[in-house]
Parts: sequence; C-alpha cells; structure tokens
Amino acid sequence: MSAKKTHQKTIATNRRARHEYEVEDSYEAGLVLQGTEVKSLRQGNAIISEGYVVITNDEAWLHQVLIPEYSHGNRENHSPTRKRKLLLNHREIQKINKKISQSGYAAFTLEMYFKGPRVKVLIGIGRGKKLYDKRQSEKEKSARRELREQY
Repeated sequence: MSAKKTHQKTIATNRRARHEYEVEDSYEAGLVLQGTEVKSLRQGNAIISEGYVVITNDEAWLHQVLIPEYSHGNRENHSPTRKRKLLLNHREIQKINKKISQSGYAAFTLEMYFKGPRVKVLIGIGRGKKLYDKRQSEKEKSARRELREQY
C-alpha cells in the first residue's frame, strides 16, 4: 500500500497562544466555509490570534476569527467576523466540552492551514500561564538557543 501524501500549506499561526497558554491537548477540525472565504484564504488572509471555541447544542463554533472579504468579490461576499461551524467528531466535542467546563481551561486556535483542498484548524485546549511560568519557559528557550549556537 502506498501512503497518501497530504500537502499542508499554512495560512496563519497563533504564536501568542503557545506563549499565553500551556497547551495540554490539540484537535484538528474542519471548517464550514463559504466560497469567497476559501478564495480569501487562498490569498493568505486570516487573523486567528483572537479565535476561541464555543460549544452550543453539541456543536462546536469558532468565534473571533477574521477572514477578510475577498478582493474580487461582489455583493455576495461573506461577513468577515461571522462565527463558523467546526467539523468535529461527537466524541471530540464531548471531550472538549468536558475540558473547557473546568475552571481555568479554554479552547483556542493554534493554526489554520490547507490540508489538500480542505481548510483545517488546529484547536488547542489548555490553561493560561502565570507570569512566572512565562519567565521559566523563556529561560528554557534561551538556554536551548545558546546550546545550538555552541555546536
């Protein structure tokens, strides 16, 4: 059997999320999009830094993700800040809901990318870091950087 190759083209990454949160778990989810949204994403336009996940009626919804209007669109263009449905397995939705219902946990966007012809979002679940945790991770990061420079 031949392994199926999937090409990933990154649209946007949320580097700040890994700094602000301690990511404990992550899920890959599909998105329900309109045609002009996909065209805008193909141009490389998306802002996911404020994105978070809300679960209502056993459905996962992505809020605060900005996909700008398509430049060559007409009056049928999409709304840039609308909430978008996430395509997740029922068990995954239940796990996410159970985790974020606990105090201090949140579900947020880590990355948006094309996987083949489809748009996928990497959802992270974690707890916010305290200031001293951020300092500690920054020290570890600089120590690794210095070791790399020595060799």
